[in-house]
Amino acid sequence: MENTDPLAPREEEADVHFEPVIKLTEQVDTKTHEEDEEVLFKMRAKLFRFDATSSEWKERGTGDVRLLAHKETKKVRLVMRRDKTLKVCANHIISADMRLQPNIGSDRSWVWKVAADYSESPPTSETLAIRFANSENANEFKKEFETAQRTNVALSGGAPAEAAPAEEEEKATEEEKKETKEEEKEEEEEKK
Repeated sequence: MENTDPLAPREEEADVHFEPVIKLTEQVDTKTHEEDEEVLFKMRAKLFRFDATSSEWKERGTGDVRLLAHKETKKVRLVMRRDKTLKVCANHIISADMRLQPNIGSDRSWVWKVAADYSESPPTSETLAIRFANSENANEFKKEFETAQRTNVALSGGAPAEAAPAEEEEKATEEEKKETKEEEKEEEEEKK
């Protein structure tokens, strides 16, 4: 008598094996663009960004935050990749106008503004917050961050961060004067 139960084990099981159509023999080197940089600081943390439309903090990822110095230019940038996926969640140069401010109600996190964060395409202006396991780690990050700022300011030949707003105002005033002169010339040409 034949067994009609579909779940009953069959006497003959087919051992199916498929050969790949294309053999992948070539190894592909993936570049992170971090090969030419030296790690100055590395610590595990959680990164957040402030979403202005909903007025709340959104988690960007958890992983190792690193301060990387380029071997040739010596410029320092902050790079953070998510655990497991290694997707970049923060990537920006540490500029003189950045201010690490303590996050309200926490001694283990810092908040700062970034003019251009390159973790997304196109680069965006962000308000970021980073939280560490304890206050000692947070203070060590702040110390290294500020050291990196001083390094970048010295490399660019700029003045300390306090002088930056005054310089920006002078440049803006000069640009306004140039624009006014150009407008006056255009008006004179139109009259002729």
